[in-house]
Amino acid sequence: MRLLGITGWSGSGKTTLLTALLPLLAARGLSVSTVKHAHHDFDLDQPGKDSWRHRAAGAQEVLIAGARRWALLHENAGDEPDLDALLARLAPVDLVLVEGFKASPHAKIEVHRASLGKPPIWPGRADIVAVASDTTPAGCDRACLDLARPATIADWIIAQPLPAQA
Repeated sequence: MRLLGITGWSGSGKTTLLTALLPLLAARGLSVSTVKHAHHDFDLDQPGKDSWRHRAAGAQEVLIAGARRWALLHENAGDEPDLDALLARLAPVDLVLVEGFKASPHAKIEVHRASLGKPPIWPGRADIVAVASDTTPAGCDRACLDLARPATIADWIIAQPLPAQA
């Protein structure tokens, strides 16, 4: 599996870009999965539902399955799993797009909007291989991609020799 991150400050448009890229990459014949980092406590389950009751009663993992999808809920013992451990749980695909995990060393596209007033993340970061922006970032020494042209960004991603993950 090839791996590419989408990183940037909150509100920069990471999810918007990622969700625009998914159908474009699929239309080009790639199977794509995503991994999303959550900075806060989150729960996909609903209090009172059977699966929630299983976890509340102490199950380490609860697998919920139906005709359209299945989900595995795994309780962490206070330690957040690293990206490699999460990737190992995914079924093989052509490409995994990762939103977040800013500190992991995998290749990333930074989504940058000058209008947010935040500094770019890319300076001094070899893992950020391109910047997708609504303006041309001054001094950008890597690929600069037009945020308003996701089809061009999808073509760029396909052309990249991204390393495969085990």
